[in-house]
Amino acid sequence: MGFDAPGGADVLRPVHMAVPQVGPEDVLIKVAFAGVNRPDVAQRQGLYPPPPGASPIPGLEVSGTVVAVGREVPPELLNQEVCALVTGGGYAEYCLAKAGHCLPVCESLPLDQAAALPETLFTVWHNVFERGYATQGETMLVHGGTSGIGTMTSMLGKLFGINVIVTCGSDEKCAAARRIGAAHAVNYRTHDFVEEVKALTDGRGVNLVLDMVGGDYVARNLKCLAEDGRHVTIAVQGGVKAEINLAQVMTRRYTLTGSTLRPRSDAFKTLLADDIQRNVWDLVADGELRPVMDRRFPLREAAAAHARMEAGDHIGKIVLEVDDGESGPS
Repeated sequence: MGFDAPGGADVLRPVHMAVPQVGPEDVLIKVAFAGVNRPDVAQRQGLYPPPPGASPIPGLEVSGTVVAVGREVPPELLNQEVCALVTGGGYAEYCLAKAGHCLPVCESLPLDQAAALPETLFTVWHNVFERGYATQGETMLVHGGTSGIGTMTSMLGKLFGINVIVTCGSDEKCAAARRIGAAHAVNYRTHDFVEEVKALTDGRGVNLVLDMVGGDYVARNLKCLAEDGRHVTIAVQGGVKAEINLAQVMTRRYTLTGSTLRPRSDAFKTLLADDIQRNVWDLVADGELRPVMDRRFPLREAAAAHARMEAGDHIGKIVLEVDDGESGPS
């Protein structure tokens, strides 16, 4: 499923392409499900082009069965069910992945849920725990509490002893976020989240902000931080430019950082996958960590999936189901 030119959700259409050929470190996955993420929407809009060498087809995470392996890949991966972080190409019947970017799918993990894990899990683990240095007993703020990133942050926070405050756009979403694992949820349409954070932390502020908004939210986020607080930016949905008070940064010893995952090196992503397998994957195998699922759409209805994401009504992850014979090779 691809598009000829950037535009609205309706530009997505079935396209016919050759099955990708595996390289030395690749596996070819017969895709069962593909996750839908904000970067897919941005790519379709022409705002987030794929990095050099990546497939032009959208889709950054998949689950399915390995049907071919490269010469440097352990042969035992053949015929195994996996989920994988990919640089593109997920909205298709077959998708290439680096073997080091795959995680095993245990029997208790449904394939639709498996496809909903890699993008958010890799992103949150790296930015909250590796870049943000979150530790047990700390408090953090994340916007978009019922998004894929927001729900994953709340669940990991609860599992690792971090109090997560989220913002949401309705009381219903706030209630859902609390059920999912957030310690507190603030309706940003009816309350000033800066004042609410101060009240919830007895004026101390949070230790970490995971920011997906950017723009004028950055200055407000900094007002939420405790001394020595960390601010990690992972998206700029509200704008790429921010005006901040550098004196505030210096006197309160703030750390501002950020990252994007897609263009990082294959070696980096392999190390990140290894770290997740050591620290988190047992929680998935035991059923303690599962993605929050919103809706699944057949691949042919990818436009409807994008429209749902853009409307902002979803809670958790949206996935596409790839059904043989339904859309043709894409």
